[in-house]
Amino acid sequence: MTAKSVLLDAQQLLDPALEHTLIIVKPDGFARGLTGEIIRRIESKGYTIKGLKLMVASKELLAEHYRDHKDKPFFPGLVEFMGSGPVVAIIVEGQRVVEGMRNLMGATDPTTAAAGTIRGDLGRAWNTPHMENLVHGSDSADSANREITLWFPEIY
Repeated sequence: MTAKSVLLDAQQLLDPALEHTLIIVKPDGFARGLTGEIIRRIESKGYTIKGLKLMVASKELLAEHYRDHKDKPFFPGLVEFMGSGPVVAIIVEGQRVVEGMRNLMGATDPTTAAAGTIRGDLGRAWNTPHMENLVHGSDSADSANREITLWFPEIY
């Protein structure tokens, strides 16, 4: 039996009446075996997984994804870290999903993130030159649309 790819367009995959966001399980989250727990929390919240892919992101993809930070001193380390191992890119769908996922992820700094959040329960400081905080989430609906297009070009 051979695997077959099914390519869908955005109209077949994404409900236009609902909001979408991009969540990325970062290399630290994947390496620690937390992908399943993160997906469990997303689905337990009542959101729907509409796309999922495991990949090692290219420097070009990461540079475009983080283009707003290109002039910041942490940019090179961020791109290096995000390309250092596998990531899981996830399209999540639901009502007010951008805001809901930002709350579910918790504060950027896992040391200060609230208990009950992904970062608060599962993350901690690791004394690394870059922030290892398990997950990325789009910060607005506009960012989500741009990021989903970058990470899932096959659906557009």
